[in-house]
Amino acid sequence: MPARRTILLGALAAATVPMASAAAGAATRPGPPARLVSDTQLDAQALYFISYDGLVNNNSFQKSGLLTYRGHQYAAWYTADRTAVLARRRLPHGPWQTLRLPHQLRYDDSHNVISLGVSPLDGRLHVLMDAHSDAFFYLKSARGLVSNPGRFSWSAAHFGPVQNTLDGTPLTDKFTYPQFLATPEGRLQLLYRTGVSGNGQAALAEYDGSAWRNLGEWSDAAGRYTSEHGGSTARSMYVNGFDYGPDRSLHVFFTWREQNASVMCSPGGLSNHEMAYVSSADRGRTWRDVSGARVGVTGTADRVAVTDTGTVVEAIGPDHSLMNQESQAVDSAGRPHALWSYVPGRFGQCTTSYAADRVANARTFHMYLDSAGSWHKTEIPEAPHSTQRSRLAFDRHDNAYAIMPRAKIVGASAASGWTDWRVLYDGADLNAYGEVLIDELRLKADGTLSVLYQQASTGTTPSPIRVADFALPG
Repeated sequence: MPARRTILLGALAAATVPMASAAAGAATRPGPPARLVSDTQLDAQALYFISYDGLVNNNSFQKSGLLTYRGHQYAAWYTADRTAVLARRRLPHGPWQTLRLPHQLRYDDSHNVISLGVSPLDGRLHVLMDAHSDAFFYLKSARGLVSNPGRFSWSAAHFGPVQNTLDGTPLTDKFTYPQFLATPEGRLQLLYRTGVSGNGQAALAEYDGSAWRNLGEWSDAAGRYTSEHGGSTARSMYVNGFDYGPDRSLHVFFTWREQNASVMCSPGGLSNHEMAYVSSADRGRTWRDVSGARVGVTGTADRVAVTDTGTVVEAIGPDHSLMNQESQAVDSAGRPHALWSYVPGRFGQCTTSYAADRVANARTFHMYLDSAGSWHKTEIPEAPHSTQRSRLAFDRHDNAYAIMPRAKIVGASAASGWTDWRVLYDGADLNAYGEVLIDELRLKADGTLSVLYQQASTGTTPSPIRVADFALPG
């Protein structure tokens, strides 16, 4: 396995493409800027507080706080009095309709996001919210609410009761980071973390249109990791997301976070390390590294572990403030892509203040696996100047878009091998704070990039939350 890691890192270094010059990329890059075509308000008084440098209404790790299904778009957020709110509109220009759910956010913790999912087999909207290493709150709509929206008024009466289980299926009392994803067959999967930061496991549950089943944990918190500074025997996996490709393979990029701060050069840093990747050909039951070697089986003691060095795409130590849960996507040819941001070694080999060093010196990198099995990595020449994350998306031509903090959009063309990154929209007019959410399903359905963002405020003063729609180049 160590030998395989050497081969992978060598291939990555050999395949890394230098940043293209403006002249070289002019013929192939996405053409005109991303064009803002509409900007609609969901709520003039959305809940606003900053914790962990983020807002509870738009953390990129919730995956779907904004989604489209069968011509209607759905959004979720907490309003000023902490009540969970859902909205829908008929695309492309219908008015937003809102409803209030019978739940209020318990704590000022930006981890306690609202995540949405659709189960195609029965046409229900699923809502999971308000959890950070504790109990979760779940409810689902009536059958057919999203598959036949014209038959239903937009009312909380069409949603079931709020539960602390998945219709009676218990998960864990230390629940965080829900992400929903439909399988190619139409089942709905839920990716989540059990345990706590630095000592937790990734896990999966699945809904077959009639009942939930907890598939179990698939990453391991145990094993020893040693850096040049010290060692750690507990950790948690942080995923960039999970996405199915056209060949029905499931792709996951991830990093590890160590529990023991002795692995860092400074206690002010961030103990995340490694850019890693696994895939599954059987809907998340069995996990394999890039070489095809099995590295985990969900629900068993054989879980993806820090000692599975074949999962490492690029080794990066815990001294560079590597961000967890950045972003990922799969293009139309089935190639998995990821975004990572960290402080490169040219700015030093020890970040002593995670936030200050990231704002000053972090850079965002795009990485992908080509059809021949080689990794490619390119630095995006637009610094994020933020502690926060970017989102990755592809249009129908496989041009790539990184939607950066404060809603800045940068793009690169497939024709260039995604090396000609440039700013398409600077985001200044929106006055967005921090991370934004994107509607992955609408982009696939009609080519429109919908961005959910909340405007900057001060203290705990509520601020508008809005959806901006962009027509993309090409």
